[in-house]
Amino acid sequence: MVEERDFFNEKTESRPHTINCPSCKQAAEYQIRWIRRTKKPSLPPRATEDDRARFKAARDYMVRVDDVLRCSNPRCGKRIEITSLQSVVLL
Repeated sequence: MVEERDFFNEKTESRPHTINCPSCKQAAEYQIRWIRRTKKPSLPPRATEDDRARFKAARDYMVRVDDVLRCSNPRCGKRIEITSLQSVVLL
């Protein structure tokens, strides 16, 4: 049985997103970390028929790493839970 991680190459990247602090209501741009998983060009040789079917259906996607940020306003500094962004994005 082939693991799902054998289907993908992983790369970490950061993307800017504007997020509002719920406490002080100030909007700021933050660098959010993501893991980009891109489908490998071919399957490992030990794959079974079920693995081939799963590999055929697999798509590139991104998973958000950061769940919590700290407000950039020096007077606030509260924790901000990221709820406005999806945690998984299909590409």
